Amino acid sequence: MNPLERLSGWISESRNIVFFGGAGVSTESGIPDFRSQDGVYHQEYRYPPEQILSHSFFRRNPEEFFRFYRNKMLYPDARPNGAHLALAKMEKQGKLAAVITQNIDGLHQKAGSGNVLELHGSVLRNYCRRCGKSYELGEILRAEGIPRCGCGGVIKPDVVLYEESLDMEVLNRSAAAIAQADMLIVAGTSLTVYPAAGLIDYYQGSRLVLINKTPTPMDSRADLVIAGSVGEVLQEALEEHQY
Repeated sequence: MNPLERLSGWISESRNIVFFGGAGVSTESGIPDFRSQDGVYHQEYRYPPEQILSHSFFRRNPEEFFRFYRNKMLYPDARPNGAHLALAKMEKQGKLAAVITQNIDGLHQKAGSGNVLELHGSVLRNYCRRCGKSYELGEILRAEGIPRCGCGGVIKPDVVLYEESLDMEVLNRSAAAIAQADMLIVAGTSLTVYPAAGLIDYYQGSRLVLINKTPTPMDSRADLVIAGSVGEVLQEALEEHQY
């Protein structure tokens, strides 16, 4: 039995699948991987991306932050790819219990997934740091320079910046979902960013699947490793049994 057939069979037999995905899930939608050769981390800029995307830099130099953020982090025209659509289909069929994502693009929801746990927040949500008023992405895109609320406060994207902690409620819900899963699919992530990567430790089952184009530190722990495009692999696995 080849790896795709095994994956397809496990999906068919499972009833409580959890998917944990990283940047590689969205690259097929035209959103660059942060650390790939063509990603944000290899772009020329006045400051290193890690510095610009930090809490202290945002507070100290918001104008430069938003210049970078609009140019490099926002992809309003991006559309869900095969991976997002396959996962939404699995959820609709009652097989997928949750999507846990490190991405901030909202593409899982656009594809139709309902239970999405966003570890790093979302560019689609923004709020005034002074009064708390909520704003959509369009407000950030339309504003020139620093986006401001009617009260004069700076509007901040609801994304987790460097030096900021992950939302503990989202982290706890993610850990609980993984602990209860009968199958865990981890895809499109190098599994090097903590505490997110540590969530895999909560999985107690025997169907840990890793899908990634390059090896990860967790490959030796996996029950099935597939090297390839996340969207192509998931689509082919679903077509194998015509779910």
